[in-house]
Amino acid sequence: NPQRWGGAIELSILAKYYGREICAHDIQTKRCDVYGQGCYSERVMVIYDGLHYDALALSAFAGAPEEIDITVFEVTSPTSEQASLAAKELVQKLHEAKQFTDTANFTLRCTVCQKGLTGEKQAQEHAKITGHFNFAEY
Repeated sequence: NPQRWGGAIELSILAKYYGREICAHDIQTKRCDVYGQGCYSERVMVIYDGLHYDALALSAFAGAPEEIDITVFEVTSPTSEQASLAAKELVQKLHEAKQFTDTANFTLRCTVCQKGLTGEKQAQEHAKITGHFNFAEY
């Protein structure tokens, strides 16, 4: 389905396609899954907030323009280790600030009939029964 992002399967495919490890940090669980681990000499990192994946970058120096951010790391380099530690610290801070979406438990409202729902599962069931597909978080 071109309207949906699947996650783990696609990250595995992308790791193989680009020939790089992909470290995916999950804010809610604070877990880091590594796709292509041990297969490649380079690594990239992404962060997942429950809805979206965003690339992580290491600033070359304070105030450096984004164009020179470091986004690809040699797996065994000190810079890679520094970036991994910084990513873990960022994930911890974002987790403590609850900067993630818990799709199993977030509260939604159907914008068609105004029914309150909890989680993605209830929204899918509601859509299947009613044909309503527009929801908003509240």
